[in-house]
Amino acid sequence: MIVVTGATGQLGRLVIEHLLKKVPASSIVAAVRHVEKAQDIAALGVQVRFADYNQPESWDAALSGAEKVLLISSSEIGLRVKQHQAVIEAAKRANVSLLAYTSLLRADTSSLGLAAEHKATEAAIQSAGLPFVILRNGWYTENYAAGIPAALALGAVYGAAGQGKISAAARADYAEAASVVLTTDHHAGNVYALAGDTAFTLDEFAAELSRQTGKAIPYVNLPQAEYKKALLNAGLPEPIAELLSDSDAGVSNGQLFNDGKQLSQLIGRPTTALEVIIKAAL
Repeated sequence: MIVVTGATGQLGRLVIEHLLKKVPASSIVAAVRHVEKAQDIAALGVQVRFADYNQPESWDAALSGAEKVLLISSSEIGLRVKQHQAVIEAAKRANVSLLAYTSLLRADTSSLGLAAEHKATEAAIQSAGLPFVILRNGWYTENYAAGIPAALALGAVYGAAGQGKISAAARADYAEAASVVLTTDHHAGNVYALAGDTAFTLDEFAAELSRQTGKAIPYVNLPQAEYKKALLNAGLPEPIAELLSDSDAGVSNGQLFNDGKQLSQLIGRPTTALEVIIKAAL
């Protein structure tokens, strides 16, 4: 039995989709906070079980009979370590044969504000005494594609990444890698640095967007503080503005660059190219 946490999220749904190509639906459990939002998953024959990161007592039933668990990191920044610990402890009680976790690229050394909770979770997993695999995911290319409407409206791509390179890949690429780790052998103990095959700068992102739209859309680089202020002025909540500006600052000093190509090696194909994601977004 393979249990996927956060299964109604964007990544979780894609992991389920890839698992269904490899194992019977009856051997997959979708652990979700809102069961009513998973009816389409249940219709595929996947078991849907209630589990809430904020309700530790819910995880024993959710992981009943589990052999492998994919712990998809919570979206609640600031609460993640405690939430993840509840799943780790339940997985230990269930004596699972593999606990996989979606972490962050360079989590152990990264200067990104996002890294601290991932690093703490990795440490908790490693000290739990269970066979584990850490999937240190790089950035999703969709993170930037989501900003295309704003770029088109403003006539420019704004950021604070300088000429830093971003080894991003499609969310589906990372989901497929997770499904491979959960359905094949010899991954226990590994820490994978997962990133796109071809890195790009935001200048290059803007150039590709310009090419596909036929419009001149430059990249405008701002100091981190000014970029955060611009995000706040655009209506983003302070924590999100801080996260995005901090992430761009990390890009500028190489925090989201990796050329190891472990992601494409795991999935057995090249990662999805930038131009494909931009075309899909448009």
